[in-house]
Amino acid sequence: MTELNKIALKIISKGKGILASDESNGTMTKRLEAVKKISTPETRLAFREILFTSEMMRECIGGVILYDETINQIASSGQKIPELITGIGSIPGIKVDTGAKVLSNSHEETITEGLDGLRERLKKYYELGARFTKWRGVYKISNKYPSQLAIHSNAHALARYAALAQECAMVPIVEPEVLMDGEHNADVCLQKTSDVIKKCFDELIIHKVDLTGIILKPNMILSGNDSNYKISKEEVSAKTLECLKNSVPKEVPGIAFLSGGQSDIEATENLNIINKNNNTNFIMTYSYGRALQQAALRTWSKDMKNIKETQNTFNHRAKMCSLAAEGKWFRNLENN
Repeated sequence: MTELNKIALKIISKGKGILASDESNGTMTKRLEAVKKISTPETRLAFREILFTSEMMRECIGGVILYDETINQIASSGQKIPELITGIGSIPGIKVDTGAKVLSNSHEETITEGLDGLRERLKKYYELGARFTKWRGVYKISNKYPSQLAIHSNAHALARYAALAQECAMVPIVEPEVLMDGEHNADVCLQKTSDVIKKCFDELIIHKVDLTGIILKPNMILSGNDSNYKISKEEVSAKTLECLKNSVPKEVPGIAFLSGGQSDIEATENLNIINKNNNTNFIMTYSYGRALQQAALRTWSKDMKNIKETQNTFNHRAKMCSLAAEGKWFRNLENN
């Protein structure tokens, strides 16, 4: 077992998942403004620190993905944020891409940038305490998308990023997200997500990435948001497992799903059924942002001084997700 494999397993084993707290300042501003709060470095940190110091962090959260602003901030206790996270038994991680930009010669699609200077940034983040990283490629579905150009370009970037992260002794989260936006049915999502993931692993292997020392962060297989052909939770599970069994090499230790626009309950229920039906050797857990945080954010917005109630809301959601990561969630637990 390599050191990278040990880190990956510590993040996702025993029902633990990942808190994706790596929203850019722009995205976090939109979320705060949606609950009528002003976005400043101080308010962004105040909310995130409430989550990081919640009771269920120790039991449920194996890793926290941070944004550049947050990893450099100091908690109210005087600790650096990575030290705070490490102190409760979780592992600090860092988003290292610089965002999706228009893809040349396919202007309705995007390519994720950030490779320039990445080796130096990774070294800095390692010194700050990060032990895993994240890079997100984004793909849209339509009759002609994702194009081969988008599939190949983003897979190549993800592989170069992963190789550099491992060179710096950090576990790369590889996140190829096929978006839910559109009228496509689940079978189209299955086919196109499979194409995307297979190409990612083709490139990861070419770049000699240690597959035992990565975590894959894919979307579940779902019908498009505007589709007339919705599928059951059992079908979501079956199609998602089919995709992963046929696309992901067995060396990969685990899958941490993104919520991808699902509600917190949907993301929990779908993860639970996937785990109940999981007949692979992959650990199946969560790497949720909004699906873990949104209820707590609404609670906090009502009274920013009521830290306990905000933490109670987060604790509940984290516990529900971790039960789902072991196939032990039941809907009636949401009312307790």
